[in-house]
Amino acid sequence: MTFRINHIHLKSPDPKALADWFVEAFNLKIDSDTVRVFGDRFIACYSEDRAMQVNVSGARTGEQMGVGDADTHYGLEHFGFDVQDMDAELKRLQALGAVLAEGPTATDDGRKIAFIKVPDNIRIELIQQKA
Repeated sequence: MTFRINHIHLKSPDPKALADWFVEAFNLKIDSDTVRVFGDRFIACYSEDRAMQVNVSGARTGEQMGVGDADTHYGLEHFGFDVQDMDAELKRLQALGAVLAEGPTATDDGRKIAFIKVPDNIRIELIQQKA
């Protein structure tokens, strides 16, 4: 059996604001915005090529959420986006409220990577492939 990642699911105290941030920052498209049977607002988004689904939701009825952590930690720590121009993207994303956490760093294989902290304390890696 071949496995592929089905989706990424982000939790937020304000799902619409976070989904809108990803729409502006990474050109995600909102596919649906509903309240599920669990009582949470659930917004399904897709990448421009529809290859990746990113879901954003709030707390379910009665659910107590812990705080986010955009620092390095065990468990799901970050996910990454490829970018064409690291410097231009960092400048653009910082104007949208992202905070540079690490880098940019040139890697041994010719790539450039950086980590940013985005709304709701989410850690994202930006990867510029070698030229």
